[in-house]
Amino acid sequence: MNISKKVVSLIMVGMMAVAMAGCGGGAAKPEAKKDAKPKTDFPKKQLSIIVPYAPGGASDTVARIFGKELEKQLGKPVIVSNKTGASGAVGLEAVKNSAPDGYTIAYMPVESTMISALGFTKLTSDDFKFIGRVMTIPAAITVRKDAQWNSLKEFVEYAKANPGKVQVGNSGTGSIWQVAAASLEEAAGIKFTHVPFDGAAPAIAALMGKNIDAVAVSPAEVKTNVDSGDFKVLAILGDKPSSVVPNVPTATSLGYKVAAMGWGGFAVPKGTPDDVVKILSDASDKAINTESVKKLLKERGFEFAYMNGKDMDAFAKEQLKMYSTLIPKLGIIKK
Repeated sequence: MNISKKVVSLIMVGMMAVAMAGCGGGAAKPEAKKDAKPKTDFPKKQLSIIVPYAPGGASDTVARIFGKELEKQLGKPVIVSNKTGASGAVGLEAVKNSAPDGYTIAYMPVESTMISALGFTKLTSDDFKFIGRVMTIPAAITVRKDAQWNSLKEFVEYAKANPGKVQVGNSGTGSIWQVAAASLEEAAGIKFTHVPFDGAAPAIAALMGKNIDAVAVSPAEVKTNVDSGDFKVLAILGDKPSSVVPNVPTATSLGYKVAAMGWGGFAVPKGTPDDVVKILSDASDKAINTESVKKLLKERGFEFAYMNGKDMDAFAKEQLKMYSTLIPKLGIIKK
């Protein structure tokens, strides 16, 4: 009888051991999951877009249109702020020096590929990872409606006869709009006095106030003033007409080889995790390609020109190389 009890006890112990081993084997799986790298939960809070120019200009307008749509895609607030100075260097430096976590985004103008050659900063577009491009925009020479010039030819002839007398406003020293005016100088063999402002809007206000003679900014930025009858556009400084002022000739068609194009995109600091960049890039793709963005860009006179982040990184490198050669040639260097 005692032997039977011992046998039964041994059998029960064996069964318990097997059961415990089975439970232990099942418990190992959750441990493996616990050790697995979790997917990012970005974004968890508000995002910020920094525009390196004053409110009211093309850069600010595009950033606010984009920010509104990006907010819908990410489900978090997107706040736009302006940090001006040094042809965009101040605002871009602020983003570059921010935490590379995806929460601070830079509006990237064409000047981001130019300011290092200008001597404003050592910063270049290579210090960022692009998440997309929204648009391109041409330059134009615009004067007041009561100005004595009714064509680019008259404007150029006057400037040639009066070197340095014509004051041309732009959105900042070394901005794409100053490069545009300087390119016209070189092509026509004339000399302007360049008057820089912290953005296109202040330059336009100065023209309205008769403090300068002309502005080299985009047709979109003077559209309201042209529609009101206060301004007239003399020429588009490029090889393609503008949809904003389709009847205005291009400088190329008038015999001047000038093609100055601005563009606007968005980027985060280099070092931002790839998974965060991908989330922002995917959201940007959807935000930029919405009908509301396309419609507003058309209304403002911007050319819709979406480009994904990877392609923009390559495009920006080409632009950086080009302006590193062109700017010294034009003599537009920080004094």
